[in-house]
Formats: sequence, C-alpha cells, structure tokens
Amino acid sequence: MGTKRSISVLFIALVSMNLSAQQGVDETSFGKGLLNFVAADSSFSVKFAPRIQVRYYGTSDITDNSLAPVAHDFLVRRSRFKFDGWAVHPNIGYKMEFGLSNNDMSGANEFTKNSPRYILDAIIKWKFAPGFELWAGQTKLPGNVERVISSANLQLVDRSLLNSKFNIDRDLGIQLRHTTKFGDQFISKEKFAISQGEGRNIATGNEGGLQYTGRVELFPLGSFAKKGEYMGSSTVREEKLKVMVAYTYDFNADASKTRSNMGDYMFIEDGLYQTNITSQFIDLVVKHQGFSLMAEYANRTAANPIAVELDGTPTGDIVLVGNAYNFAAGYFISEKVEVAGRYTTLSYDDITGAAPVAMYTLGLNKFVVGHKLKVQSDLSYSTKDGNGDAILFRTGFELHF
Repeated sequence: MGTKRSISVLFIALVSMNLSAQQGVDETSFGKGLLNFVAADSSFSVKFAPRIQVRYYGTSDITDNSLAPVAHDFLVRRSRFKFDGWAVHPNIGYKMEFGLSNNDMSGANEFTKNSPRYILDAIIKWKFAPGFELWAGQTKLPGNVERVISSANLQLVDRSLLNSKFNIDRDLGIQLRHTTKFGDQFISKEKFAISQGEGRNIATGNEGGLQYTGRVELFPLGSFAKKGEYMGSSTVREEKLKVMVAYTYDFNADASKTRSNMGDYMFIEDGLYQTNITSQFIDLVVKHQGFSLMAEYANRTAANPIAVELDGTPTGDIVLVGNAYNFAAGYFISEKVEVAGRYTTLSYDDITGAAPVAMYTLGLNKFVVGHKLKVQSDLSYSTKDGNGDAILFRTGFELHF
C-alpha cells in the first residue's frame, strides 16, 4: 500500500503544482498530456500522461471440430502513470512509467523481493554530443519493433504470438544510441545496450552474466513523421513512401530464464541453471498514406537448452528455442476507420515438445483522436500442429491523456 499511496501523493502534488503555478504551464490539449509544466526558471519540465486500456476477451476452444462454450474475460488490461521531461537542461531527459493494473504489477518473486512490479520505466537520457544519446536505467531493450511500439499505439488489440514468446522486453542497464545521416535522405540509427539480463524490477543482484543487445535501423527514404516507425497504423499519414529495415542481435550470457530475460527461472538443487541464449530479429516497416505494413522474423537458440542438475538429470525446464514470423497490414477505409489483418506463425525446436502454432487475425479500428482515444476489436483463429485450436474475439478502448 505504501507505493500506491506514494503514487497518489505524487499525482496530487503535480495537480497542485499545475494549479498554483500557471505561469509555468504550457497550453495543452487532449492527447498531449494531462499536465505540461515548465519551471519558471526553466530548470526542469514535466509532462504527466495517464492512460487506461479496458478489454473484453471471448474465447472458444476447438475440440474434435466442435466449439466449446465461450469463456468470457473482462479486465483492465493496462492502467498507467507516465512522466517525462528534462532536468537542468533540455539535453538531459528522463522518463518514468508506473503500471497499476494487475497485469502490470504481476510477476513478483524472490528476485523482486516478492514486491509488485510497479516500475515499468525509470530512465535518464543524456544527449552528450551531436547524434549521440546515452540512456541509463530501466526501459525497453532495442528489440523487435512490435515490442518497442508502445502498447498505447498498437494496431490490433494486443501484440502477436511472436512477441509473447520471443521478445526481450525491458531490463536494467545502459544504452548508447547514435544517428548517422548519409546524403539528403538515408538515415541509420545504431543502438547498443548492456543490461542485467533478467528483466525488470530485479532487486537481489545479478544472476549469471550480462545481456548484450545491438540493433541497426536503416531508413533509405528518410525519417517517418512523428516517429511513425514505432506507431501501429497510419494515423499520421506519410505523403511519401517511408521504409525501415532493422536487425537486432541479442546475447544473454549465462541466462537463467526460459526465454532469455523473460519466462521462468530455471531452478536446480544448488541454485539456478544457466546457459547462453541468443535472440535475433529482422524487422520491416512500410507506410504510405493510409497504408501500413509490418513484418517480423524472430529466432532464438541456446547453447544447452535443456536444464539439468549437476549430475545431468533433466529438471523439466527447457529454454524456448525456435523461430517465428509475423506479418501485419492495415488500411484506412475512411479518415478515422481502419481495417487490419495479421498472420503469425511459431515453430519450435523438437526438444521443446511444443507443436507449431499459427494465428490469423482480422481487426477493425475506430480512431476518435488518433491512438489517444480509440475503440478496437479483432477476431482471431488459431491452429496448433495444423489443427483448429481456438477462436478469440477481443474488443476494448484506449484513453490516453
């Protein structure tokens, strides 16, 4: 309860500051933050942008070519407080984001000191030289494009199966980012990270080795408008064709979880089983006018994927190794209505014992104020080992100040 009270007090303090120091407040509007404050002496700024996502899921499993009764699930998928701005100088930025829904806070264990995982992002960003930026703290690693896209800016109701099984998510460490321009249009963005390798909110020290991530993004036709490469759908129209091609290589030394820095810890009698895990991603993003395309490939391998005790006895834990493809496309049929589709396939190495999975999804979106206020719905059909597995209907809304 202490953390919740602290967040509530912080919220009240920010609102009070907003009301009592109008001379430092920029004019704002819906979707640009509930609060935009700049100190009277220009020593810092803060933007406060809370958001919520409410969802309904209806799932019907397929057994012997028959549909089971629908299982209904209503939930607050995400409820978050986000703060960002700069301190002392505009070149020193920061971001803090706290998750308050059950899904946001879940995952407590002995390595998080059995505390809810409230903190999503806690990072400082320093533009120390032209084209260079140094990040320090906890935030998303430069992994597959779908994961780095904010959950507030998704094209469909939720991310794909590729992302749920193979992404490398958030971690604690440092990142060096650089932008290179060639000629009038061609841009390259290079990103390198060194992190703890066990995911977010770890509070008991490092287990095993460190995680190393490198990503290169190429923009042969110039930058996307308003960072549109990391925004689902073409809510911001690109008058000219824009393309991003990217590659990520991630190496997690002596990893102790089943999905690199994600998944479950692999316990053995004397501690944790550890192995080197490599993840690779290839991404493509294309946008033009009201059309958008995203394609992803993911691959994960491990030096010794089967967890064993010191005497060689398997523990039952296995690193999730294999490949995945994901293709998503959308088109605006009117100014604020989009139809979208997605095809995802997963294939695992035989040692995992998991059958190949495919999912076909068709979505319909109504954007009231871009991604800041929208209603989404989609219908999915999944197969397992080539046979019908389930039908899933999802719908919900996003409200983001």
